[in-house]
Amino acid sequence: MSEPGTPAEVDEELTDQIDQAGARASRTVELGRRGFYIAVFIVVLLVAQFLPWVGDHAGYQVLQGAGGGIPQLFAATSTGIGVLAGAVGVATRRWWVAWCCAAGGWFASVDGLLSVWSQQSAHANGAVGGGPGIGMIVAWIATIVLATMWMRTAFSRS
Repeated sequence: MSEPGTPAEVDEELTDQIDQAGARASRTVELGRRGFYIAVFIVVLLVAQFLPWVGDHAGYQVLQGAGGGIPQLFAATSTGIGVLAGAVGVATRRWWVAWCCAAGGWFASVDGLLSVWSQQSAHANGAVGGGPGIGMIVAWIATIVLATMWMRTAFSRS
């Protein structure tokens, strides 16, 4: 067994450990109950991918290119930010990931608004859109809720 160092060495070692713990804590956010709700809405986004978005096309088909460019952009941003980045944020609890999810979530929410609008507006050939499918509406609402939760999480760090 090694002899304990002088009191000054012990104090210095303890101070270094405390500083390291503080630095680790300053890079993370505490999700608490909000983390559970974020995970639930990530699953809601995944379920919405299997519901109709544009006509008879499900969300995953729209993500692959069926249904037009604007809905495809929303499918990509809601999946990329809402599901993938959200899962990374819940798993790592990093503050900068929470900010990426918050900003990206609001971008995806605007994409969702444009996507819904594009399905309700007249197309270039004059035919009126058939309206957004239930999956697109569910995904849009889930994206807005996730963006709000991530924004509150990002701002919660003191």
